[in-house]
Amino acid sequence: MTTLQRKSVNPIAHLSADDIEAIGRELDAIRDEIVASRGERDAAYIRRVISVQRRLELGSRAVLLFSLFPPAWLIGTAGLSVAKILENMEIGHNVMHGQWDWMRDPKIHSTTWEWDNASPAEQWKHSHNELHHTYTNVVGKDNDLGYGIMRVDEQQPWHPVYLGQPLWNFVNACFFEYGIAAYDLELGRNLKSKKRRRSPEFRARLKQVRRKIGKQMLKDYVVHPALSAATGSFLHTLAANAVANLVRNLWTHSVIMCGHFPNGVETFERNSIEGETRGEWYLRQMLGSANIDGNRLMHIMTGNLSYQIEHHLFPDLPSNRYQEIAPKIRDLFDRYGLNYVSGPMPKQVGSAWAKVFRLSLPNRGAAKIAAAAPRPVSGRKQQPATRWQRPATDSAPAHAGS
Repeated sequence: MTTLQRKSVNPIAHLSADDIEAIGRELDAIRDEIVASRGERDAAYIRRVISVQRRLELGSRAVLLFSLFPPAWLIGTAGLSVAKILENMEIGHNVMHGQWDWMRDPKIHSTTWEWDNASPAEQWKHSHNELHHTYTNVVGKDNDLGYGIMRVDEQQPWHPVYLGQPLWNFVNACFFEYGIAAYDLELGRNLKSKKRRRSPEFRARLKQVRRKIGKQMLKDYVVHPALSAATGSFLHTLAANAVANLVRNLWTHSVIMCGHFPNGVETFERNSIEGETRGEWYLRQMLGSANIDGNRLMHIMTGNLSYQIEHHLFPDLPSNRYQEIAPKIRDLFDRYGLNYVSGPMPKQVGSAWAKVFRLSLPNRGAAKIAAAAPRPVSGRKQQPATRWQRPATDSAPAHAGS
């Protein structure tokens, strides 16, 4: 059965309301177990990663002082690229999720951390933690799904403008940190409206982004190259910083694409979350996320977002514990007949890009059948309608946006 044929099948039709809430209780128990066992080994882990990252960045920048020489340029650029990826993925992203707030360390806390990225931490935490993690893969609510510039599934109406989405996606990948900053600002939406464009709130947020970008550019493209000028390495260091930022952007974009866009990942209707229970929220995270298979180093370099399913279930748990709970989550998928989407990085990246190209074109053949099928919005079978309805019951879990 092809991916498009599977999209016409309700992946949770076999689950009863009791099954869904039982899944929720099991997941709550897994979370409670990890929360109760957090301790010194977790604190030591994040402190060690931060120490390694800072030493790597400092050492790489020191080497780049002599980047006039090819070996120094290659070593310094590679080291700086890895340092920037570590800072963004395993450190910044996870610290700002509040994964380490329990340590009560003001230097490693979601309220004080500012990362090496164009998007200010405050704005990113709103768009990512509060919106994306609450409305995961809900079309029209989760703008991380295609970032508002791409068609994300067959049911979304096609327009000729989508023919260009492979190009837009590539450009977005190259300048990903700036794309995220514009996305956090809701730049397109705000610039379209004169009232919004002139609002004090938008102006203040725009000023904050400009100031953040200015500081980054001053550091990467003025200060550090200037320090290399004495050895004749100004332009070489400038190029090294540009390459390191490009590598970081391409890597981050690839990891993020693998999390919610490969084949097998579900999208959801905007009205599907009305009255969503705790179990249903968990189920949506399970169906709307995908993992990447790999070794321990790869997991660290992805910020453990290679365990995207586990991360979306428990966004505020320490990232180093996702590998520990992954077998329990996979077992839960198996026991309830759910599709645990995971694969090697080349496969997942290829799958995501194939979808970008496929959805840039009008629906044909199996895509038309998939477009006519309902998105999975509920496991309850109270109404024999073509689209499942969620009853108004409990709200999403309190930690959903953490």
